[in-house]
Amino acid sequence: MRQSVLLLLASGLLAWGGIRLVVLHAGRLGLVQAPNSRSSHVNSTPHGGGLGIVLGGSVAGIWLGWVQGGVLWQISCLAFLLAALGLWDDMRSLPAWTRFAVQVLLCALLLQVLGDSAHLALAGLLLFAGVWWVNLFNFMDGIDGIAASQAVFMLLAGALLGAFSPGAMDAAEWLWMLAVAAATLGFLVFNWPPARIFMGDVGSTYLAFMVFALALLSVRGGWLTYPVWLILGAVFVADASLTLLRRMLAGERWFEAHRSHAYQRLSRRWGSHRRVTLLVIAFNLLWLAPLAWACLAWPRWAWIFMMLAYVPLGTAMLALGAGKQD
Repeated sequence: MRQSVLLLLASGLLAWGGIRLVVLHAGRLGLVQAPNSRSSHVNSTPHGGGLGIVLGGSVAGIWLGWVQGGVLWQISCLAFLLAALGLWDDMRSLPAWTRFAVQVLLCALLLQVLGDSAHLALAGLLLFAGVWWVNLFNFMDGIDGIAASQAVFMLLAGALLGAFSPGAMDAAEWLWMLAVAAATLGFLVFNWPPARIFMGDVGSTYLAFMVFALALLSVRGGWLTYPVWLILGAVFVADASLTLLRRMLAGERWFEAHRSHAYQRLSRRWGSHRRVTLLVIAFNLLWLAPLAWACLAWPRWAWIFMMLAYVPLGTAMLALGAGKQD
């Protein structure tokens, strides 16, 4: 127990310290984001703060992999490579096809490491889900605090729900969930509205990959299920998917940056990032978390609980104009 607490503290403090350094040296590192017509900010702000999350989460994963064995160190290496690609993109701006190709490769390697590539149909579905999740999480990182708080919610809710299953708390991946959440909280101190630093692709792609990998580990361990994770991530999945679909149907260049997600439109309507982020947190805690728990309690009715999660969300997103131009 003492070692676990120390690991969580170390993850949070390493993230906080790393982010502090990025804030101080962002100009020299070329990590300052100027506002443009597609952003939701009006001032130049340092980005790349996700480096702190990568530091805290990677140290925890490597240590747990060394102490308890398993595939954690391999997953740490894959996540680190994706974060390195994100950092390069933050500093140099890579072509979309390069980012996509590397994401596909790393997600495929993750499935290989986890042994989830034996059945081609399932492997193909999981590969698509992994690449889509990495990208949609990046799409949803558009206002202060929203992506970090979403990741913290999913990781902590997953760990809490998993704690009801025998043996889950003894699994290294369960503690890793908490460690990555602690590192993300270290970042959220700086990113809470009004943000002093942004996550950048280095942080959003790393966090998305880690949530996906930890979700697969929990399902493989038998203490959580796919419907549970689909419900926990419903806000991001619904907004990003509906926005992309509407943009594609309208014949727009859907792969280009924009600010037509439902959460972005609502933040402009309200004139506040904080209120939108708090709304998402409240919806996650008061509606989605109980539905995720119900999936574990009554697994036969998981499809009903998923409908209760996605139908109201989809209706709200469309009403807010997800995917529409201003």
